[in-house]
Amino acid sequence: MEPTTEIRRLLDLMPASGRMMTKIISKPELPKVIETQFPLPWSGERPIWINFDLWSRLTRPQRDMLLLRTVSWLTGIKWFKPDIYQGVAVAGFLGAMAELVQRDAVGVLVAGGLTALATTQIWRNTRSSQSQLDADEAALKIAQRRGYSDVEAAQNLLSAIEAVAKIEGRFNLNFIELLRCQNLRAIAGLSPMGVPETIKRE
Repeated sequence: MEPTTEIRRLLDLMPASGRMMTKIISKPELPKVIETQFPLPWSGERPIWINFDLWSRLTRPQRDMLLLRTVSWLTGIKWFKPDIYQGVAVAGFLGAMAELVQRDAVGVLVAGGLTALATTQIWRNTRSSQSQLDADEAALKIAQRRGYSDVEAAQNLLSAIEAVAKIEGRFNLNFIELLRCQNLRAIAGLSPMGVPETIKRE
């Protein structure tokens, strides 16, 4: 597989937000098929590394769904959207700066603690089971705009998760992957059981 041609095709597949926020990079030494890192607030482009030798072992629909899912997860992480934790983090940071100027050590510690607590909560929320399932479902919606049916997209993403584990020499899926597979089976009509709400929130 010629990486430049495939990267061009994948860029055409992405939604506009994905093209603006992410960057696909060929990484032949990567032991995984595809990898990305949790984006920090000051990150500019969010890189997606692909080992194209391993990538070529997947079918085209599997590759499409894997890329769309990765882009959906990356673009779904928003550090600066207005909610309670972002508000607390900003207030804590501003408070820490004010206390630092006034040389109030206790105030700096309290405000810094608030910032750290809120930032940790944002981190946890974006790595929760629910956020992983949300990324899958966002990818399915994008795929429907690219000509896939909902069932077809879910089946291809499901088979991609299982194929990647085999390609990478993993004998078992991890807990999140198992949850994702169960949710995708339900969407694809392959299982009557979805993922319970209590587990999604973990």
